[in-house]
Amino acid sequence: MILNSLSLCYHNKLILAPMVRVGTLPMRLLALDYGADIVYCEELIDLKMIQCKRVVNEVLSTVDFVAPDDRVVFRTCEREQNRVVFQMGTSDAERALAVARLVENDVAGIDVNMGCPKQYSTKGGMGAALLSDPDKIEKILSTLVKGTRRPVTCKIRILPSREERPQHPVSCEVIKAIADTLSIPVIANGGSHDHIQQYSDIEDFRQATAASSVMVARAAMWNPSIFLKEGLRPLEEVMQKYIRYAVQYDNHYTNTKYCLCQMLREQLESPQGRLLHAAQSSREICEAFGLGAFYEETTQELDAQQARLSAKTSEQTGEPAEDTSGVIKMAVKFDRRAYPAQITPKMCLLEWCRREKLAQPVYETVQRPLDRLFSSIVTVAEQKYQSTLWDKSKKLAEQAAAIVCLRSQGLPEGRLGEESPSLHKRKREAPDQDPGGPRAQELAQPGDLCKKPFVALGSGEESPLEGW
Repeated sequence: MILNSLSLCYHNKLILAPMVRVGTLPMRLLALDYGADIVYCEELIDLKMIQCKRVVNEVLSTVDFVAPDDRVVFRTCEREQNRVVFQMGTSDAERALAVARLVENDVAGIDVNMGCPKQYSTKGGMGAALLSDPDKIEKILSTLVKGTRRPVTCKIRILPSREERPQHPVSCEVIKAIADTLSIPVIANGGSHDHIQQYSDIEDFRQATAASSVMVARAAMWNPSIFLKEGLRPLEEVMQKYIRYAVQYDNHYTNTKYCLCQMLREQLESPQGRLLHAAQSSREICEAFGLGAFYEETTQELDAQQARLSAKTSEQTGEPAEDTSGVIKMAVKFDRRAYPAQITPKMCLLEWCRREKLAQPVYETVQRPLDRLFSSIVTVAEQKYQSTLWDKSKKLAEQAAAIVCLRSQGLPEGRLGEESPSLHKRKREAPDQDPGGPRAQELAQPGDLCKKPFVALGSGEESPLEGW
């Protein structure tokens, strides 16, 4: 690990390791709750990050790094600002520096992944592939240390055994030899298989490796309260706390579900495990864990906050007030992830109008000049319907208007678990390409809360990898 002048303290620290699909915001906050001193995010690729724009999400009180297609690649918040380390996958010094400068005001440190042996990382010259090119390593790290105001670490693995996997025993003696040789802090990782079953084991592992601090991956993934000095908390309590964070920060339900499955492990065949396995939305996950009322309350609060912000923006634009008498309104947004692949509310509404022999729905959409957001009114049978929430595209605004109409009539809108079979008998329309689509990496870059400006995303890898 290399440090620059504005360094975190890496001595005697408990650290949440970077883990693919696990180290998203809810897990990081939960680890901090239970006593972690530093938390690493999952690895994010430099090529993806340098395309992102930094956006303050006033609904969630987060800072989002948003891709051109409006997917949230990285989400953080003030609570972790001084303790989160951003891990990147990179093979180029200048790209690495560009990413570091993009995020440095919102994170406490920068890490370069030099340990992942998977082909998706090494084929791009990233991860463990860097270990065979010391000159490139030196260039990347020296460029970062000189060019960013945050401390720089690098996650490595023992050579030449690049194929070491989590099931293999950790080499305490090798880590100790490295720690005894270097004058900079060395963080030991890899003890979940043999050493770390409870809090006291973390210190035993640190002493066995002579490391400055210990980084915990799988043991923390299974139960983040491993960092708690008083001992492990009941898994049910831990999972409920995780779910609450996931809902509050609009984590995508597939990422939430994945992390909960890692916690349940051998209990996946239990009644609760089966309910989790069947869940197809954040609402259903909450209901499986007795948090249905919490979900409804939280989503209503977030919707209300979005409505307040939209109203405030309208006032700032100085737009003349419209005569909206007779318009049925609701505060709703369209979330592509809550619907089957090629079913949308607009399709459901059109199908219903045809069955009822009504005229085709007519959409009137306007764009607000100040923030370039859209609002749409749909007219069906001479009645107008509109969402009070503004959207980032014309398509999304029209879908939201269709939802208002369908809900006000008590009609199914095509959400997962309620789509109308008749829709499948017709030639399907191509799905709208909106920012709420599945994440490019894997799920959706992570909530199906329909109120935040952007979709929350996790990482793109296929399984959690300890210590990447």
